[in-house]
Amino acid sequence: MNLRKKAGWSQEELAEQLNVTRQSVSKWEGARAVPDMEKVVQMSRIFGVSTDYLLKDEIEEDNPEDNVQVISEQPLRKVTMEEASEYLECSKKSAPKIAFATFLCVISPITLLLLGGLSETKIIKLTQNSAGGIGLCVLLLLVASATGIFISCSAKEKCYDFLEKEPFETEYGVTGMVKEKKNQYHPTYVRLNLIGTVFCILAAVPLFAVMSIADKDIFYINAVCLLLLMVACGCYAFVYGGTRNSAMEKLLEEGDYTRSRKAKKGLISAVSVSYWLIVTAVFLAAILPAKSSYKGSSWIIWPIAGVLYGAVASILNISFKHNE
Repeated sequence: MNLRKKAGWSQEELAEQLNVTRQSVSKWEGARAVPDMEKVVQMSRIFGVSTDYLLKDEIEEDNPEDNVQVISEQPLRKVTMEEASEYLECSKKSAPKIAFATFLCVISPITLLLLGGLSETKIIKLTQNSAGGIGLCVLLLLVASATGIFISCSAKEKCYDFLEKEPFETEYGVTGMVKEKKNQYHPTYVRLNLIGTVFCILAAVPLFAVMSIADKDIFYINAVCLLLLMVACGCYAFVYGGTRNSAMEKLLEEGDYTRSRKAKKGLISAVSVSYWLIVTAVFLAAILPAKSSYKGSSWIIWPIAGVLYGAVASILNISFKHNE
């Protein structure tokens, strides 16, 4: 694996040269099978190393001068079995916390929307400014709590940031261990994705139901609040399952964490942060001016922003795949 990665070959490319399947190469690198001597000799010729070098239990740091073309590059950071196990355990503990923080962010506008609608229709004795102030306080409190959780979880995983940002290599046996855990977790991951999808699809039902039976703003606002709550439940399932699955993909350098995509992570993060800051600014500009009364239609900013964000993310992914 060390020689393959330093030569810049994928498992498929090495398998083609050896006239074996990619699965065979994967099993060799994951310590689930051992190549026969014929393949060992063939690899020694391909990589320009001795069979003795390939059969050693540990990789030599000082390589022979005749091997310099293949393995003279700066060695990649190595992830040990202990580090991989600790990271997976840390991710397992962080997953429900990060999912809950996401849940808080999604439901944070509910109080603001609800109080604004109730004050406008005179159902509760609150001025529009008071309703807006209380709603904003609750929104900021929930977002601040969620941010604290995000920062806390991020601090615990800080030492593993390189898994997402830079290429690395794994110690013998790590790949096999991670793949086994990923296969065991796959049914749970699929189930959580299914739950999240169902919640997000059904979230639109209250809004469509209100559109067909009522035309008052307060009913629309209540429907949107319910929509946000259901979307928040869906997001909890997505994030909980995705956090643990992503941790395993990072160690395997698969999915969104291949080496070619790691270089683009900064752009995706910048676009995401900028997008939601702009959306929040637009929403606050619509409701905060003293001379502007609360408009019941302001809630529409959030569902529209959510749909557009999905479109932006899809366009970025399609663009990256096309470039790859």
